[in-house]
Amino acid sequence: MTENHFYHTIEKPSAAEYKDRGSKFVAYAFPLISKETFKEQLKWVKTRHPKATHYCFAYRLGMNSTEFRVSDDGEPSGSAGRPILGQIDSRELTNTLIVVVRYFGGSLLGVPGLINAYKTAASLALQHVPVIRKPVEINYRLAFDYTTLNDVMRVVKQHHCSVISQDLQLFCTMTIGIPKTDLEEVTARLNELRALDWKKL
Repeated sequence: MTENHFYHTIEKPSAAEYKDRGSKFVAYAFPLISKETFKEQLKWVKTRHPKATHYCFAYRLGMNSTEFRVSDDGEPSGSAGRPILGQIDSRELTNTLIVVVRYFGGSLLGVPGLINAYKTAASLALQHVPVIRKPVEINYRLAFDYTTLNDVMRVVKQHHCSVISQDLQLFCTMTIGIPKTDLEEVTARLNELRALDWKKL
């Protein structure tokens, strides 16, 4: 199995805290599935820390190294988001988000001090959580009659596909992630099922 069939991410959310000259930096690391879940996680952090001064973040998504985002959220340009992303990249992670919340302590840290603080807080959050290797998945949308559900689920479970979303009525729709390593076999088995429409997303 070639390495590009797998990627590394964090197993579960984690948090850590770093202080410098009165300012407090609280870092949260999350496994990330999509841009939509990023918005939910950022909102959760802001709700948890309503009086914080800054909410800086970075994430990297997918196998394409161009899909990332950074935010300094009012800090000097390049002093927060990029150092946070640097910690994700130094561990060769993807599908990972880090949000660092800052409470200003009264003393200016300067750009070098800010870079160090955001980098250190992000690094501490990642140190607290295991890195895991996961299969690269290709997403497909399935549409089928309810009578076909058991056959579909048998294929999904036997090949360890992820169920991303599902709507199980008399007529069912389901979005699944098929491991790249099993793609040919799974699509061949889906082709054998009657009353099933499927397409790559």
